[in-house]
Amino acid sequence: MSTVVLENLSFLEGPRWHAGRIWVSDFYTNQVLSAAEDGSDLRVEAEVPGQPSGLGWLPDGRLLIVSMRDRSILRRETDGSLTRHADLSGHAPSVLNDMVVDGHGRAFVGSFGFDLMAGDPRSPAPLLRVDTDGSVTEVSEPLHFPNGPAIVDGSTLVVAETFGNRLSAFDIAADGALSDRRDWARFGAVPTATDTMEAIGELSVAPDGISAVDAEGAIWVADARGNRAVRVRPGGEIVDSVSTGENGCYACALGGADGRTLFLCTAPSFLEHERRETRDAKLLGVRVDVAAAG
Repeated sequence: MSTVVLENLSFLEGPRWHAGRIWVSDFYTNQVLSAAEDGSDLRVEAEVPGQPSGLGWLPDGRLLIVSMRDRSILRRETDGSLTRHADLSGHAPSVLNDMVVDGHGRAFVGSFGFDLMAGDPRSPAPLLRVDTDGSVTEVSEPLHFPNGPAIVDGSTLVVAETFGNRLSAFDIAADGALSDRRDWARFGAVPTATDTMEAIGELSVAPDGISAVDAEGAIWVADARGNRAVRVRPGGEIVDSVSTGENGCYACALGGADGRTLFLCTAPSFLEHERRETRDAKLLGVRVDVAAAG
């Protein structure tokens, strides 16, 4: 059974468990929030006018934030001020998306690849790597809406391809280069339709946020099409599922004091014109059997 951790928000993404708190981005209030495991002690950690999404931390503890609309990565300094860490506008054709930061402080970032909210035909986009000096490098082949990323065992990057029906994996080299893409999990064929709504109809699973690797090497995946989160083993076997009822599930993260709380970002839909002025989004918590990795 799920419990409500946070509510009365617009649209949540990028959940991360860090320093004993759950962190999340709220798109249309332009805020990065954190709270205790039960939702108490709610704090506004940053105001991001360009719309926050993916979150991560440098080795020295400073927070990195995806600023979607100006296609930048922001860095929160120790005094709480924000500065531009990297400008990705020359590499990303559309708004930025989710992000993961590895142990060396390198950020791996995806972008939509097309104007989803305008209903443009879908178009693939590569992953981008942002090094600690702010330099930006394209590091993958074009992917089908590269979305939630996770790092497994410190050396494998797994990325949810929302319009690809799959999770893709890459080995991370010592210099941050990525290997060729391979399937980590495949749920069905890559859709053939370029129209986004038609493509959604071709998906078995629409993998979204996946910051939820557990101690057995499985990954909890938010299924944006199925109103659920699914626990997936390498290869694609779904071994557990948590329903979010009438609301969509758009990202998830494992955390809590014992690593066994699965946090779920939920809302009635993902469309901006339906969510911008509403406050129907909720962060839910569900207890699971296997704790987070590490």
